[in-house]
Amino acid sequence: MRNQSNIEELVKLKPDYIGFIFYPKSKRFIGEKIPDEIQSLIPVYIQKVGVFVDEPFNNLLEKFKSNKLDMIQLHGSELPDYCERLRKLDIPVIKVFSIDAEFDFETVKPYNPFCDFYLFDTASELRGGSGLKFDWKKLDQYKDEKPFFLSGGIQSSDVENIKDITHNELYAIDVNSGFEIEPGVKDIPKLKSFIEELRK
Repeated sequence: MRNQSNIEELVKLKPDYIGFIFYPKSKRFIGEKIPDEIQSLIPVYIQKVGVFVDEPFNNLLEKFKSNKLDMIQLHGSELPDYCERLRKLDIPVIKVFSIDAEFDFETVKPYNPFCDFYLFDTASELRGGSGLKFDWKKLDQYKDEKPFFLSGGIQSSDVENIKDITHNELYAIDVNSGFEIEPGVKDIPKLKSFIEELRK
């Protein structure tokens, strides 16, 4: 997110996390630095998540510090040792995995000691924000005890289907393109209604 007035309205909904995209090829790229006027809008109880794609490690550390981020989301092909280096610095990590019909959840096991959460998104040529949904029945194959965020093509009409997911490790819902007016600008009324329904 990068629009000041839009973020101001979003904060009123009290989401648990707000993501900032530090991937230059993304339509939602925040730039190198979150503007001070946006930083000042976000209360301490909302976690600021920096989203990175195969970022050189030292660059990521610099952006983590200079942007006062709370967590890192790794959306590229980062290996477990990359996550391990972050863990040694006590930086919380969300590792993203792109899910399709052939995905093998054994792939996540080497990451277990070094990540705080996983995020399961839909496999596509894009690095997220595709608006596509994977078959959520696939989640039944996930047997680890690491909590995960569910992402990928989630719409306001999905509330009841989300509530029907009984997986013990489903921790959070990550919404993006299905709740945007344009890339990086959230549809606040639509999001407000979704959050209210989901929290009932």
